[in-house]
Amino acid sequence: MIKLSNGGAYLIGGNEVVEVSAESEAMLKSKLGDKYLTKEEAAKNTMAYNILKDHNTSGNMDKLMIKFDKLTSHDITFVGIIQTARASGLEKFPIPYVLTNCHNSLCAVGGTINEDDHMFGLTCAKKYGGVYVPPHQAVIHQFAREMLAGGGKMILGSDSHTRYGALGTMAVGEGGPELVKQLLSKTYDINMPGVVGVYMTGTPAKGVGPQDVALAIIGAVFGNGYVNNKVMEFVGPGVSNLSADFRIGVDVMTTETTCLSSIWRTDDKIKEFYDIHGRVGDYKELNPGEVTYYDGMVYVDLDKVKPMIAMPFHPSNTYTIDEVNANLEDILADVEKRALVSLDGQVDFKLRDKIRNGKLYVEQGIIAGCAGGGFENICEAADILRGKNIGADEFTLSVYPASMPVYMELIRNGSAADIMAAGGVMKTAFCGPCFGAGDTPSNNAFSIRHSTRNFPNREGSKLQNGQIASVALMDARSIAATAANKGYLTSATDMDVEYTGKKYHFDSSIYANRVFDSKGVADPSVEIKFGPNIKDWPKMEPLTDNLILKVVSEIHDPVTTTDELIPSGETSSYRSNPLGLAEFALSRKDPEYVGKAKEVQGAEKLRVSGTCPCEYSDEIKKVWDSVIAAFPDMELNKDTIGIGSTIYAVKPGDGSAREQAASCQKVLGGWANIAQEYATKRYRSNLINWGMLPFIYEDLDIPFKKNDYLFVPNIADAVKEKKTEVKAYIVGDDMKEFTLRLGEMTDDEREIILKGCLINYNRA
Repeated sequence: MIKLSNGGAYLIGGNEVVEVSAESEAMLKSKLGDKYLTKEEAAKNTMAYNILKDHNTSGNMDKLMIKFDKLTSHDITFVGIIQTARASGLEKFPIPYVLTNCHNSLCAVGGTINEDDHMFGLTCAKKYGGVYVPPHQAVIHQFAREMLAGGGKMILGSDSHTRYGALGTMAVGEGGPELVKQLLSKTYDINMPGVVGVYMTGTPAKGVGPQDVALAIIGAVFGNGYVNNKVMEFVGPGVSNLSADFRIGVDVMTTETTCLSSIWRTDDKIKEFYDIHGRVGDYKELNPGEVTYYDGMVYVDLDKVKPMIAMPFHPSNTYTIDEVNANLEDILADVEKRALVSLDGQVDFKLRDKIRNGKLYVEQGIIAGCAGGGFENICEAADILRGKNIGADEFTLSVYPASMPVYMELIRNGSAADIMAAGGVMKTAFCGPCFGAGDTPSNNAFSIRHSTRNFPNREGSKLQNGQIASVALMDARSIAATAANKGYLTSATDMDVEYTGKKYHFDSSIYANRVFDSKGVADPSVEIKFGPNIKDWPKMEPLTDNLILKVVSEIHDPVTTTDELIPSGETSSYRSNPLGLAEFALSRKDPEYVGKAKEVQGAEKLRVSGTCPCEYSDEIKKVWDSVIAAFPDMELNKDTIGIGSTIYAVKPGDGSAREQAASCQKVLGGWANIAQEYATKRYRSNLINWGMLPFIYEDLDIPFKKNDYLFVPNIADAVKEKKTEVKAYIVGDDMKEFTLRLGEMTDDEREIILKGCLINYNRA
């Protein structure tokens, strides 16, 4: 199904791939003659390069300073973003900014706090000149596809699945501080990313859907980091054999490869999508150049893709459904074994008890959100379910159309009726099943979902309460086939179905009647509505000359997700309250973390108040005295040594873009992370924007352990002087030296860390 090139590759005329080698270079020169381009020249012919060039303000294509065309956020990110921007002098939104409400839509936790956030968003859209999409109207990414995307444009969103490449829009999902920079007319600063081609051929078999293709790709490229922080560029003749909805369904899942962004070549099917939505003028034909160089090539033979399943607890843990059904005992035993690492043995996780009469039984099916809630996915699921029923046992089925216009068309064409007649439940546009705020299964239940992620406890269960449920990702078609088979895992290609191919009609009046659009006109007279849960960020101190850090958590999982750093689900309701939310930090991974971080923070608060932190506790006094004694030639005192916490994780930051994975550590006194590497660019950016040092220690055999104190001398000078390495010491009777790397940072990023956070930097 999927193959990867060993190195770079040329794409000739959009249809011929030549992998790079000494022989191929000679062949290319001979074949192309005057049209031959070096790798450096041909790399400028990617669609990605040219879109980035159009949005770069630095004049240097190696060091990009990007200004985006539009911004979008949802109701667990926009409050913090706007609060940060307000603290920095925001007067109006300088570019279109859409505030959607698709995460805390149920208003089910914490009394009024969810709806208070919505009213905050509405009044800010009025005051600063934005767009406000009320709850249940659309999930963030579907509204962006329908109303914001444009050929050759760039959109920045505060959600990791900000991907509109199939529509010719380069979109990036980032933490909130990067949107703050855009709201303050600053730039998104990155090195020119690598670009990897995704060369598609063939046509998907009947019953194979976009999630199947996406999972096949994720399974091939995640573990080896093949596209990490690069742009995926979809090309080849197979692209033309996919509908717009199909491409969108593959595209949104590229986030799970850890790529930076995506872009697809466009054609008449994409033009038709824009035309259907009344925006044909936003269409732009995009193609790579005649001779284009890619840093790697992912070959996707669509003919050979089979219905896929990503078993718990990661979208890259992929198999074909046929493989799972043929090797149930072995595969489920392997998933249970892997779970020992993910769950730290906190609960007894079993899947083999789901085997009934040699078949895998699942308790729940969900088709939802930006990945599963598209028109074609639900129509074809309805075709499979028509005239059948899901039974009256444990299995349940819920379907969430991605927008109210999609829902309306499903009602008009009868698909919604077919699903409900089969026993499925139709629900409104809501992202809850994707992050644990809706349809949480029962304890020990197994759910199959056409959604974006299946990380541990992301479905809503709580390890700290002894609960565990699990999710496997599948395409809507095979979920419907399983539902038609009353909960027994079934591939859609095993069903004899006549797909009706219903045509979509977009009803623009739905948004016209309900969405507030300021048309970019700010009204300064509007008073912002603040609920009692909406709190300002606490004061944050600038970086001191030297640091004492206590290692308060030590995580050795191969990858640590942002869900594990700050859980999703009901905690999302507290994201407008920095201190309230911080109480949940690492709660499902390391329940001791918050208490230990606060203990260290107490010493720092004493220092800030003007008292020597050595008076805080006997433990701190011993560490303080050891440091002073070991460095008698340094001017060390309460004004030059800050005290804070740090965590160690092998590879933190996979998954969500949520800035709170970093900000919660910061408000609890965190000054740094230490990692072998950072899973995503966006998590490292979040650390920096919250004034936290993104240290790297590449050897897995770390010299320190949890509860050790570290001393990092002259750290402020190291940041100022652009040093890439710093000396650190494990505090004890003898100070054991080791080296930490800082990695590359822009001048602005260094200044943000020195000031203590982006808010302080902007105020200065």
